[in-house]
Formats: sequence, structure tokens, C-alpha cells
Amino acid sequence: MPDYRRNRAPGGTYFFTVNLLQRNRTLLTDNIELLRESVRTTRRAKPFHIDAWVVLPEHMHCIWTLPEDDADYASRWKAIKIAFSKALPRTELLNAARQTKGERGIWQRRYWEHTIRDERDYAAHMDYVHINPVKHAHVKRVADWPYSSFHRLVEAGVYAPNWAGGGDEIEATGERS
Repeated sequence: MPDYRRNRAPGGTYFFTVNLLQRNRTLLTDNIELLRESVRTTRRAKPFHIDAWVVLPEHMHCIWTLPEDDADYASRWKAIKIAFSKALPRTELLNAARQTKGERGIWQRRYWEHTIRDERDYAAHMDYVHINPVKHAHVKRVADWPYSSFHRLVEAGVYAPNWAGGGDEIEATGERS
């Protein structure tokens, strides 16, 4: 059995990538209000700060900062995934292992977690979160993707409205040219 090691730093800031099991589905954007409500419900029970978030059709990236005395992001992800899954009709095909465990076939079991180390790491991951819709060719400009914290951060003065689009060309890799 694999040994998944997670870094848990109370009050830490973390970058996450969470994927649907079937990467050709569009459940996340098709059910964006359900996803948002799942996050709101979880945050009421177990608060955390959303530094950044982008939702793509089949995966999402986000950066969270946890309360000072708390390192339990795993239970938060579990709650979000359960709330989202419970509200969806059971239409997915399940393999024997998932059937035996009573699981749904919506999410990949694991997710990527990275503890943010410093300001430079934070800035790089913030940019990565927001450039993702361009990287995956959903839009040509970051500002055109509606399911992103980019818009809130423009209002806060963190990003310029035309960042990564409108004159600042971005290659498919997400790198500035």
C-alpha cells in the first residue's frame, strides 16, 4: 500500500489540485453553484481562508490558509467532496472496489497538496491558479474565465484587469512570452 505523506503545518498556506475521477466530464462547472454551496457549508463548520481558487470543468486548483491552530485540511476536502457528491444523481459507473466501499465514482481518491514555503512560492502558485484556464485553452484571457478568484483579486488591486491577456501574451504552458 502506498505511503502518502502530507505536510501539516498549523496555520499553514497550502496549494491544492483536486480532480474528477473521469477527466472528460464537466461536473464542476456544470454544477458550480452546488460546488460553491459545498465549500460555504464546509467553511461554516471548519473555517479557512480562500486565497485563490479556479474551477475548471474537470479539476480545480486553490490556495487556502488555515486557522493558526489548525492543520486539518483533509477533513475539509472530505466534507466538500461528500457534500458535492451527495447532491448529484447516481449516474456514474462504479468499479467493484468503489461499490464495496460504498464510494461514488466522482472524485479521484487522492489530491495534490503543496505547503507554500515563502512569498515567492506563494506568488508563483497564485499565478499558476489564475493562468490555468488559459493554459488549458478554455479562454484566451484570464479575465474571461468566470469560475476564478481572479475577479475578486482584481477588485482588491492584486492583479491588473488585463493580466495574462490583453497585451501580455501567454503561451500554452502558462509562461509569459
